[in-house]
Amino acid sequence: MVRFFRHAVPLAALLLAFAAASALAAPPTHTGTDGTGAASDQQEGEPQSDAAHPDAVVRSGLPVPRFVTLRSNEVNVRTGPGVRYPVEWVFVKAGMPVEITAEFDTWRRIRDVEGTQGWVHQSTLSGRRGIIVTGQQSRTLRRDAASASEAVAQLDPGVIAKLRKCKGPWCQVDVGGFRGWLQRDEVWGVYSKEEVGE
Repeated sequence: MVRFFRHAVPLAALLLAFAAASALAAPPTHTGTDGTGAASDQQEGEPQSDAAHPDAVVRSGLPVPRFVTLRSNEVNVRTGPGVRYPVEWVFVKAGMPVEITAEFDTWRRIRDVEGTQGWVHQSTLSGRRGIIVTGQQSRTLRRDAASASEAVAQLDPGVIAKLRKCKGPWCQVDVGGFRGWLQRDEVWGVYSKEEVGE
């Protein structure tokens, strides 16, 4: 199973790598997530004042906190809810689960499995659910939701999978062409008492 080594890199590291590559070849064409060449975060919905208190504003009507996933392989994570704020990180793994911890208009403050937090535009997020395998050792993906069930695959820590549903202490996932069940406490991306259905 392919390991997930790193999902976020500092912007300065990306710029350094880009500069090195530019010295050897022409820069590649960059296309936004909508295929139009637009940036991966949009200008609409910026706060009207720097004095605004983002934590106090909830716009979508959906519960906060909640889990979602990244929509694309390039998501700018900013220090505040708007394009005027600098990009601090770039997440580089589509389908990775993140937790929305606050909302401001069309902007969402997110937290990843390692605790990295920042603001992204809502268009860079998806309501589809995913999980990350946690722990220090491989986890067994089982055919049924039972410890004695047949093993389907071994998943290394950091592997990302699509979450299908959870019942009791078990969650069903799809990963690498396999479908099976993991124990809820072996993953990050779902709450301990949360019910998830297909």
